[in-house]
Amino acid sequence: MLKKYDWYIIRKFLTTFFFILGVIMLLAIVFDISEKLKDFIAKAAPLREIIFTYYVNFFVFYGNMFTSLIVFITVIWFTSKMAQDSEIIPMLFSGKPFSRILRPYMIGAGVITIFSLVLNHYVVPVSNKARLDFEEKYYRNSLMVNDYVAEFPHHTIVYYDFYSADDHRISNLHIEKWDDNNHLQQYIQTASASYNKKTGRWHLENYFIRKIPLDTSIYNESKHDQLFHGLQYDTILPFKLEDVAVRNNHSEAMTFKQLRKYIKAEKAKGNPEYVADEIELYRRTSYPFAAFILTLIGFSVSSRKKRGGIGLNIAIGLGIAFIYIFSMKVTTVAAINVGLSPFVAVWIPNVIFLVVGLLLYRLMPK
Repeated sequence: MLKKYDWYIIRKFLTTFFFILGVIMLLAIVFDISEKLKDFIAKAAPLREIIFTYYVNFFVFYGNMFTSLIVFITVIWFTSKMAQDSEIIPMLFSGKPFSRILRPYMIGAGVITIFSLVLNHYVVPVSNKARLDFEEKYYRNSLMVNDYVAEFPHHTIVYYDFYSADDHRISNLHIEKWDDNNHLQQYIQTASASYNKKTGRWHLENYFIRKIPLDTSIYNESKHDQLFHGLQYDTILPFKLEDVAVRNNHSEAMTFKQLRKYIKAEKAKGNPEYVADEIELYRRTSYPFAAFILTLIGFSVSSRKKRGGIGLNIAIGLGIAFIYIFSMKVTTVAAINVGLSPFVAVWIPNVIFLVVGLLLYRLMPK
């Protein structure tokens, strides 16, 4: 049963959180406008799209991304103020243990965590699609891919030299189809290839096709070769343009199911870049749960009155936040470059800081 002081703490928690979130995001939007305004003007981006398509979704994405850290700052801010105003001391004198005072903090963190989880898995991907489409149209440089190599299912190897989104063409595309016995069945080479999204067909220019229908009793490649070449040819290939030419942040616009399906396909292709997508998948759950851990640390650091006041607590909090962000970066790099499991890379900072939080809580004067 929640008491009056529980509702008091929860109300201060949530109102302070949304106030700090609004201030930080307002500053972020101001800095972002100063950086991108020249591009928006140069590409004649409509004001309505800038506000409602880009910056509304900008707020949703980055506000949700830094929710846990904003929770941390929130807890330190209003708890330090309560401690300085001697609001916590009467609670202790009434016989309530620190664990009981901590309960409304965890309820507040739980509300924000659930909200963030729903946003991460269902709302933010849809929001990001609109934001990234806007950036693609009015801000980002054209997508270019060099020296692409991937193995698709059914022993199909695809590689090309260059792709540019300016003309939506792939240069020097090669496709090899092998059987289960490592015998080449078909080879396609084309100087230029373009994809039609409406029909799902590829347009090949200056193409060469070699088909090798193997005899079941003898492998005689030269006897069975069938050669085709020409200037133009429309055909269906076992992949779409988005399967072979995407930006690094494409996974941000995928829902939970879409991202899992995409990761499975990339693993089947042997694409090592799937690790970054797995990190994105696990991060959508781990980041919201960090709110509980950082709430515990923030409460332990700031619930006692200190000589340095609120400023000292905020400085300590920012230092801990910096270490947390740094640890996330280190484990992410280890997953991508060293082979650390993406699941472990995403969750190990939470585990470490949970231990730190429990130690701080245990050692704090009561």
